[in-house]
Amino acid sequence: MTDPRRVIATAPGKVNLTLGVGEAANDGSHALATLCMALDLLDEVEVRAADTLHIRVGRIRVGASSVATDTVATDDRNSAARAAKLLAEFAGLEPRAAITIRKRVPVGGGMGGASADAAATLLALDALWQTNLTREDLADLGARLGADVPFALLGGVAVGTGRGTELTPALAGGSFEWVLRISDEGMPTPAVYRALDAHRERHAPHLTTSAIPVVPQAALLALRAGDPAALADAMTNDLQAPALRSRGDLAAALEFGEAKGALVGIVAGSGPTLAFLTADAASADALAAAFTARGDTAVRASGPAPGARLGQRIR
Repeated sequence: MTDPRRVIATAPGKVNLTLGVGEAANDGSHALATLCMALDLLDEVEVRAADTLHIRVGRIRVGASSVATDTVATDDRNSAARAAKLLAEFAGLEPRAAITIRKRVPVGGGMGGASADAAATLLALDALWQTNLTREDLADLGARLGADVPFALLGGVAVGTGRGTELTPALAGGSFEWVLRISDEGMPTPAVYRALDAHRERHAPHLTTSAIPVVPQAALLALRAGDPAALADAMTNDLQAPALRSRGDLAAALEFGEAKGALVGIVAGSGPTLAFLTADAASADALAAAFTARGDTAVRASGPAPGARLGQRIR
């Protein structure tokens, strides 16, 4: 029998198959056009009834490794705490819950781990507090927390426009196999965007930057056909160049992965996680083993995966 005082939810990390970044607006924001795929690399959130709101962060082992969580805040800066307070305010409740986060999505790795935690928290607390909101309601709240939160609720594959929160589901004709090379050192997303803006400003006469980027049609067609080779050819990321300029080690890892059989390697979001698309599961297993032998932390993943779900613990 389900304990009404305890709810568990999971939510996926994601990889941006394409990420187009428009010109910086006066307020520093950017229009985005991205094609996102949710992966079966999940964070787990457990919520329990409590007299106050407090956060605890743990980790889940992935093969022989686990995600470092030392830098994850447990105060109001934590995305789960902000999600809890936002939902409580919306529902007219006091934000009282004990929230335990167990992480598999890299911290500060460009894969939407904090957004996954917020999405799972919204879903779990909706059940615990019996606020009975729809997925659309939760997504609207999530968009106020971060651009990737609505996608973590939706899952699958989707085109994101605007700030990335305006989502349109896309078709994927099968499963795609990935290897994620995880870095021990994170990269702050705002710094990568600032580096992109500075590069564009310096080279403005020689660059053509659209104020409203679009997702390449070739990527959508490759997804629909279930063709990883064609998808590899269509993958792009406007944030990759500034990420590589600030972290030279990433370029060497990209070259290594592609030399060891990946169809393509790409910086995941703003980095520093690197996502390598492979032809099949056997190729992905071999690539992950090659990275491990090199001394890197590598994780296998598949996609598309479902969005945030209520359910049992990750094993």
